[in-house]
Amino acid sequence: MESIHSPIHHIIVSRLAAVWVGLSLLFGGIAYVLELDKINEFVVALAASESERFAQLGISLDAPAESEEARLLEKRARDFAAENFIAVRIYDRHDKRLTEVINPRHEAMRRMLAGHDGELPRDQQAHYERFTAGDTTLVHAVVPLRDGERRISGYFDGIFIVDPTTMKRLREDLIRALTVTMVAVLLTTIALYPVILSLNRKVLAFSREVVKGNLEMASVLGAAIAKRDSDTNAHNFRVTLYSIALGEAIGIGAVDMRALILGAFLHDVGKIGISDNILLKPARLDADEFSVMRTHVALGLEILEDAEWLQAALDVVGNHHEKFDGSGYPNGRKGEDIPLTARIFAIVDVFDALASERPYKQAMSCEEAIAIVRRDAGSHFDPRLVERFDRMACELHRRYSAAGEEALKTELREKGLQYFFAASQFTPA
Repeated sequence: MESIHSPIHHIIVSRLAAVWVGLSLLFGGIAYVLELDKINEFVVALAASESERFAQLGISLDAPAESEEARLLEKRARDFAAENFIAVRIYDRHDKRLTEVINPRHEAMRRMLAGHDGELPRDQQAHYERFTAGDTTLVHAVVPLRDGERRISGYFDGIFIVDPTTMKRLREDLIRALTVTMVAVLLTTIALYPVILSLNRKVLAFSREVVKGNLEMASVLGAAIAKRDSDTNAHNFRVTLYSIALGEAIGIGAVDMRALILGAFLHDVGKIGISDNILLKPARLDADEFSVMRTHVALGLEILEDAEWLQAALDVVGNHHEKFDGSGYPNGRKGEDIPLTARIFAIVDVFDALASERPYKQAMSCEEAIAIVRRDAGSHFDPRLVERFDRMACELHRRYSAAGEEALKTELREKGLQYFFAASQFTPA
């Protein structure tokens, strides 16, 4: 069972969270627009209803200015203005203003809204325009007035004010709609989490098997190289474990750690192409022989170039003989131009070679070996990495030099699987 803290859980949770945010913005935006439309429709319908009331009074607009009907028209206009309108104007069919009433409670706002005069057409249809002034919602309405024979006799032109209580209720409805939308999307997203994990379980199991197979393949290749070099697997196991320990100490990520482990296993893969009389010589090599031996770097890169999964090892394979001051081979790289994984491996490879017995030399003590590494900090090795390795080298040496090959292999398999699997989840397919 995968841990809740494993990378795959973090990936699924982060991606589902991103989906939730995206869908919430999308559906929340749609809900917001729809609710605003509903508010607009409600407010306009409210203004229309009030305006139509005036149209239904059946007051003649052709009466003389001082007549009873003219006074009734004035009174009705004042009644409307006193209720829900800031201003009411009545026009005859020729667009002549017959009366204008301003609600005295809204005189200041009426002056602010002078720009809305005459904005809506006066034709056969009723027209409404919603707008705001500060925190106040208003509707400008123009409604045709008809006589007993349904002919247009004039126009009602009013600015309707929506009371704050109504707008508060409408806004609360909008917030509720947005909340329900976001909660629904969240619950759907949460419901998808176990479904995705369930579907992913077989993929994870298969992925572990693939990772395990890849690690074993790299280990077998490393073992073949060690046998070719008249060595045991112990050297490969030790330098890889040293590399992991130093990588952990400086905090490199899972992807870089996998590259470091692969590189440590395969660093000398090119030695497969070096002849036995040079590779297996029990004494130090002369200049010509050493020149041939140096070609194992290029041979190693050539061997791995077509293996896509082993590309991660190339930094170590191609650069573990470079030196920090630029005097190494094959390209004379220097400083941080040398990949970090190669700089790490160069230190532990030389340290283990010094502290191990070889056909042509006895093993040095840890103190002697680390003293040589320390002496070459800044020339051969990255001094920052040497300083960090110096603190841990002898403790690691005591532990790994006393361990048998099986114990080294077991520890390396556990650490390797941990980093290979973690890296496989952070590496794009």
